[in-house]
Amino acid sequence: MDVIVIGGGIAGIATACQLHAAGHRVCVIERHATVAQGATYGQGGALLPSPLDVWFGPTFMASSRSKQSGMVVKTGFDSAARDFIKQLAALRDPEAFAAQYAHLQPLVDLSRRVLADIESRLELDFEQRRGMLHVFRQPRELEDAQPAIDLLKGCGVPYRLLTPEECVAVEPSVPDYPEFAGGVLLPEERTANCPLFTKQLKQVLEDDGVQFRMHRSVASVRLDGARAAVELADPSEGKKRRAEVELITADAIVVAAGTGTPGLIGGIRSASSLFPLRVHTLTAPVAYEERVPHLTVVDTIKRITMTRVNQRLRVGGAGVFQSASKADKPLDATLARRALDLLGQGTHDWIPGAARVSAARAWDGLRLITADGLPVVGATRHPRLFVNAAHGPAGWGLACGSAKVIADLVSGVTPDIPASALAAMSIERF
Repeated sequence: MDVIVIGGGIAGIATACQLHAAGHRVCVIERHATVAQGATYGQGGALLPSPLDVWFGPTFMASSRSKQSGMVVKTGFDSAARDFIKQLAALRDPEAFAAQYAHLQPLVDLSRRVLADIESRLELDFEQRRGMLHVFRQPRELEDAQPAIDLLKGCGVPYRLLTPEECVAVEPSVPDYPEFAGGVLLPEERTANCPLFTKQLKQVLEDDGVQFRMHRSVASVRLDGARAAVELADPSEGKKRRAEVELITADAIVVAAGTGTPGLIGGIRSASSLFPLRVHTLTAPVAYEERVPHLTVVDTIKRITMTRVNQRLRVGGAGVFQSASKADKPLDATLARRALDLLGQGTHDWIPGAARVSAARAWDGLRLITADGLPVVGATRHPRLFVNAAHGPAGWGLACGSAKVIADLVSGVTPDIPASALAAMSIERF
């Protein structure tokens, strides 16, 4: 089959990889001049999300209005944004959280197998680092995390609950003063360089004959003909329409366009089900080698991830949640400063002296998130249209497992995840 993939981020490139492996002819359309330039560029590093990493649950936004929060929430009078926050807050209930993560776990397991297959076949080196240490400031924070810790055991994720002294012993970069409550060590979980992985995968695909149309945006998706089609435009043209329209036709279209996905697939009845979240990263040179962590350190409550990438430290998190109408506008300077200060303070608190924060390169970008914390993966009501999006800020490897699901559906094969999990991630749930 001929398949068009819209989007050159990790979701789009991973989807193209699985479709190509299944024997389909693939064309990837990307609005930037190269791949991995949108949300993929600023990924914090976590390969797969554990119950402690997902951006929902008992420890997420536990104190969104206080200084202890790692989220900046400025919804104003936007009722849809407020409703979205309420839906996420409902998943702080331990039973609701456990039930929701149970839908995600099969995709995590599938993603782990898909990544292992890619690594063994292609022998890519994308700066993997093994071991993640989640740290907690207050005993109450550790108590709030207990439902997630219980799920680690239920999901078979190796972990160790550590005292503060044990945290410092396994990761000497963490200071022993001021006192903190303790931590959870995930010795087998990994972080890696998502943009590098995406670019390497693109090069392999291009060498194998996958077609790439770079610096082309999709003006519309057409599903009313004998074959599906996309109308292409030059991103520099803005809203201007050319007299001649360039169309590309295919047997199927997969939309993996991040925050641009809802506008291309349409049919979402609830405006508060999908929202753009602006997240930030700081990439700083190493300051003192002896203070650089060898594990990835995660402030679980604030959702700030600190990991080493060669001679750099990447600090990611600091989500800014505003109304959807402000998503495509530059972030207010005060809010931007507040977000970057959160990352800088997290670095100072947990790995002091490791990074030259004053010389850090800042990045911010939008990620599509859902009100129920799950990605949007699968078929739509139209038999030629599929979607792979909204994987959230934690665990970019999920896009690889989702890509395998899409490739199976396009090929008419039953995906290797339970039907209940597939239904929970379907766009039709909205």
